[in-house]
Amino acid sequence: MIHSGKMGNFRRLAGNKQGKTVYVRFRLPYYTHWGQSLLVCGSEPVLGSWDVKKGQLLRPVHRGDELIWSGDVAVPGGFGCEYSYYVVDDDKKVLRWEAGKKRKLSLPEGIEHGEVVEVHDLWQTGSDALPFTSAFKNVIFRGTCTLDIERPIGIIQNTSNAEDSIIVHFKVCYPNIDKDTSVYVIGHPIKLGKWKVQDGLKLDYAGESIWQTDCVMQKDDFPIRYCKYGKNGKLSVETGFRELAMDSSNGPPKYIFVSDGMLKEPPWRGAGVAIPMFSVRTDSDLGVGEFLDLKLLVDWSVQSGLHLIQLLPINDTSVHKMWWDSYPYSSLSVFALHPLYLRVQALSSNIPEEVEQEIMKAKDQLDGKEFHPITDVDYEATMAMKLSIAQKMFSLEKDLILNSSSFQKFFSENEDWLKPYAAFCFLRDFFETSDHSQWGRFSLYSKDKLDKLVAKDSIHYDIICFHYYIQYHLHLQLFEAAEYARKNRVVLKGDLPIGVDRNSVDTWVYPNLFRMNTSTGAPPDYFDKNGQNWGFPTYNWEEMSKDNYAWWRARLSQMAKYFTAYRIDHILGFFRIWELPEHAVTGLVGKFRPSIPLSQEELEREGIWDFDHLCRPYIRQEFLQDKFGISWTFIASNFLNEYQKQRYEFKEECNTEKKIVSKLRSCIERSLLLESEDKIRRGLFDLLQNIVLIRDPEDARKFYPRFNIEDSSSFKDLDDHRKNVLKRLYYDYYFHRQEDLWRLNALKTLPVLLNSSDMLACGEDLGLVPSCVHPVMQELGLIGLRIQRMPNEPGLEFGIPSQYSYMTVCAPSCHDCSTMRAWWEEDEERRQRFFKTVVGSDELPPSQCTPEIAEFILQEHVEAPSMWAIFPLQDFLALKKEYTTRPAKEETINDPTNPKHYWRYRVHVTLESLLLDKEIKTTIRELVHCSGRSCPSVGETEALIQEKQPTAVIHEKSPSAVQLNGASEKETVAV
Repeated sequence: MIHSGKMGNFRRLAGNKQGKTVYVRFRLPYYTHWGQSLLVCGSEPVLGSWDVKKGQLLRPVHRGDELIWSGDVAVPGGFGCEYSYYVVDDDKKVLRWEAGKKRKLSLPEGIEHGEVVEVHDLWQTGSDALPFTSAFKNVIFRGTCTLDIERPIGIIQNTSNAEDSIIVHFKVCYPNIDKDTSVYVIGHPIKLGKWKVQDGLKLDYAGESIWQTDCVMQKDDFPIRYCKYGKNGKLSVETGFRELAMDSSNGPPKYIFVSDGMLKEPPWRGAGVAIPMFSVRTDSDLGVGEFLDLKLLVDWSVQSGLHLIQLLPINDTSVHKMWWDSYPYSSLSVFALHPLYLRVQALSSNIPEEVEQEIMKAKDQLDGKEFHPITDVDYEATMAMKLSIAQKMFSLEKDLILNSSSFQKFFSENEDWLKPYAAFCFLRDFFETSDHSQWGRFSLYSKDKLDKLVAKDSIHYDIICFHYYIQYHLHLQLFEAAEYARKNRVVLKGDLPIGVDRNSVDTWVYPNLFRMNTSTGAPPDYFDKNGQNWGFPTYNWEEMSKDNYAWWRARLSQMAKYFTAYRIDHILGFFRIWELPEHAVTGLVGKFRPSIPLSQEELEREGIWDFDHLCRPYIRQEFLQDKFGISWTFIASNFLNEYQKQRYEFKEECNTEKKIVSKLRSCIERSLLLESEDKIRRGLFDLLQNIVLIRDPEDARKFYPRFNIEDSSSFKDLDDHRKNVLKRLYYDYYFHRQEDLWRLNALKTLPVLLNSSDMLACGEDLGLVPSCVHPVMQELGLIGLRIQRMPNEPGLEFGIPSQYSYMTVCAPSCHDCSTMRAWWEEDEERRQRFFKTVVGSDELPPSQCTPEIAEFILQEHVEAPSMWAIFPLQDFLALKKEYTTRPAKEETINDPTNPKHYWRYRVHVTLESLLLDKEIKTTIRELVHCSGRSCPSVGETEALIQEKQPTAVIHEKSPSAVQLNGASEKETVAV
């Protein structure tokens, strides 16, 4: 903390053309750590012209339990500026900054020379900015009236000559206001209504959700409260009271501008449904869910009381041109949409009869209606059929479409990514591989080569245009669905994958942005005890920073065309990523990037010196005999060399996981294996991973402890001294020494994402979570994820939804684990523990997840404090017995332990059927509404539930329902 003696003279004079000087005193309560100070910086030279180094340092004073930072700046009359507060160190290096919009200050005319204007501010957190994201501003709150500005900021209506009086300018923010509703300030003085709302001081609307008024006040006129009051008599009073503290040590202020932040009331909460696009089923789609199906899903969501639809990634993944491409997180392009979701019937209003017949026949085949119903998606057949039909329509209408003004507009807005994407698809098909290193002279991307590939006079121009045509129609269909969702006050939430496929458009066009000799994954966690290897190259963040992360900013801008919220996949990767060598298959033997390694000097000081032994796979003959039995000699002769008596090392041709896989494939072809390939592969991988330290391939004097080091026999055979040293260094590496580095790394990258669009951002923060993650997410206004079976709290087997924080999404399951119903049925002992611990019953639980059990679990979650409760559609279907006839295991979307999992789950009931099912819609809507969560309005349904539940729980618990100071019981009935 900077001492006041260092602060110098605060009253630095600005140029004064008007001949009078006014002193602006900035005042902000904020707790800092030792060595930190608060600084105000703004648009005018007197505040540094947005150069924080030239900003004005504030001085700290303790006032009761608060630490108040304040400072005076001399400005001319009529002064105006934008400004923000920053936490800095002694060198004015920024450590933290406010979230949200820049503040605005506009001094009114009439302030006399030498007078003091105090500006009372509150630090703006990330969560303060959430109501201004497109999810709320343009969707959930879009039904509120459009207000006319009643009084612009900077106009003061009152004057006062009394020495003991102050003109207080009240300013409060409220973005969700109903029609014919006003904001009031009330208190005990007569001018504030004596706590009667009807006689209170009405605030004027100033634009941008700001309400303001001014009043001549004395200090003992406080405390005050803000409230909303409508012509229909509906009243809402904020929780708590507002006090006013004044510092007269540098001269009493004549004016106080009170910036009171947001109106304090019970926080908004909502619910939603999560379902992959490919899993949706309607009567109109062709073998898979399609973008236009979202309109029916919006209708069902509104009628079920849900404000949000969450999808998995919808980008093109056509890398292999087979079912492996069903993996939605392995993008061929981070900009292109997936042709799988195209509705071919909507390509034209003039589809020839023979093509319509082909579509009908294809639908029967893909849905298997005749004899063998097809439950899930047939990825390859569906893709082939859609592209075939689209090709026929393109041949018929290409000139009409490509020359249309609508297409020309789309092309001009998207050509930066569209041209490389189309060229890539052409080259992929021509060379029959997406591995662009196999493309000869086209392996290295250049603008000149691209221009020739997509030139109108090229012989393959029609092929290029076909890819334009597909993307154009995908855009039209998704945009139509997205607009429909907005108009119906339903948030469409997308998914931002953490990686891209190494054989993708992005790695071809921007190879400098990726570390192509590495692979991305996750260390062992709830999802997989052996870790995960996703196969994506890691990012070259240093290179990305050179253009202020333009590639990321473009991704978010593209997403924002369709979505109003998004999920940041594996947000931990923006703090640090689990990096594996490119030759790895599993995810165990990796290291975090960035991270501070163990240096050779550090290890030697601790008496650790035998690095070759610690970094080499530790293989003894008895290990081979234990793992492979009578086959051990075959394994030893084919994969290993004996370098000491009964000590082995891997041969050069099989000393990596990928080499082992290749060698095993060769053995299978020659019928040499005596046991299953899977068993031998796992055994060999175990031997290869039996190390203590990983040597840095770029610096031989740096080392990383292997994850779960104590599980390795290499570690177990060490002496006690080395064990103790390595255990201590292991815990230091994974849980202590990296925290500041990871925090700063996230604060460099995440704000760029958040500022690239106005979408509501949520972060998937599951897995091995560093302690710096949640404070940073809170600081930036990022919403976390809570899954009940994966609690963050140590020592808990099941999370407690009632204890979740507001800035979270809560759910009983997600796409990366079994559904609620499957989880309940797969483990009897765990089911009994849940029934006893969570349900609170000593009785034997039912073996099946009955509708009553499902409703109990869902109710726990909708009643949680979390901002959002988002449920997989499968978990909603568990509320009704007739929807649980399909085996629960078949409803799982992904198995994280299987890198070649087929993502093909499809809901077994159509949306049309669900729309006709009033029972399940009413059940869900009552659950949501009775928990105090917001529901989209649907007329009669809303009225029916209002009759059953006259007052939402959230209002019953509100402190505004208690008697206000100085008000009679009769006067507070409306409250």
